[in-house]
Amino acid sequence: MRRLLFLFFLFPISVFSQSYELSSLNTAAKTGIRGLSVVSDSVAWASGSNGFIGKTLDGGKSWHWVQPAGYLEADFRDIEAFDANHALAVSAGSPAYVIITSDGGKNWKGTYKNVDSAIFLDGMDFWDNKNGIIFGDPIQNKMQLLVTKDGGMSWTDISDTANVQLATGEAGFAASGTSIKTMAGGKVWIATGGAKSHIYASANYGQAWSKYDCPIWSGENSRGAFSVDFYDQNNGLVVGGDYQKDKENSNNALFTIDGGKTWQKPAKPVFGFRSGVIWYDDKNCFATGTSGTDVSRDQGRNWYHISDESFNVIKKAKQGTLVLLAGNKGLIYSLKIR
Repeated sequence: MRRLLFLFFLFPISVFSQSYELSSLNTAAKTGIRGLSVVSDSVAWASGSNGFIGKTLDGGKSWHWVQPAGYLEADFRDIEAFDANHALAVSAGSPAYVIITSDGGKNWKGTYKNVDSAIFLDGMDFWDNKNGIIFGDPIQNKMQLLVTKDGGMSWTDISDTANVQLATGEAGFAASGTSIKTMAGGKVWIATGGAKSHIYASANYGQAWSKYDCPIWSGENSRGAFSVDFYDQNNGLVVGGDYQKDKENSNNALFTIDGGKTWQKPAKPVFGFRSGVIWYDDKNCFATGTSGTDVSRDQGRNWYHISDESFNVIKKAKQGTLVLLAGNKGLIYSLKIR
């Protein structure tokens, strides 16, 4: 564990009456960051390749990085943190791991391991500090689903009982860990892509599911829905596209007003492939990807480009206004609205 120094670069961009300031918090950690969990305006966690997991206690100004013993080759595509001491990270690929810490990252314990060559976990989200869910690519066309009721200390495989059937060539994307979204009361949405793109929705903690068409750009294994977020049980956003053609914007963002049953195209689209999307408040939304970041001030109906910087993931504080973006080569930025 070591403290790193940072250089800050400010890029104020004005759209209408608001300006958006991107500040570099580059950590220089040798990791491609795809997992982010922003707890508050002070506390945030990040995870990525080469087994790296980082934490900040000062809003991103400084970061402490660790590589938990035994997981140096793990690619931690998603992380969920509850406070400065408690966090879980999930890896993509085989073997699949879930590890947990309760002492701020000093020590880590494995709570799930799967060595099946077909296992590939895509994302994780929690309804509260105890109840959470992980989903993964299908095995024999059946979506892999794990749930916990004890904060991640143990996991139950509900893949067989839930029996969520995917089309041949359909799967999830682990580009940012954000193709799954939970909401109070047991609601959860999962977005997929590849040969087909769908939204899978459950209102009872993943026990039973509904499937809705998602008319985002798909049809190839590099295309589909990469990130989903909901403001409430009705209003949601999904973004994606083709990560191999990240400057093309052929139907890369959609919005829903009926809980994901139907999806509509924005009047003004995002400016390329997007792997992360958030609701900042009831009007402002942000989407990011390897070809830049966009903002919408009208719930995803119109998008405006504010940065060309490449990122994988964007997250807003669960309690607060801090927004962080992260990408390859340890890249982390903060985003402020003025």
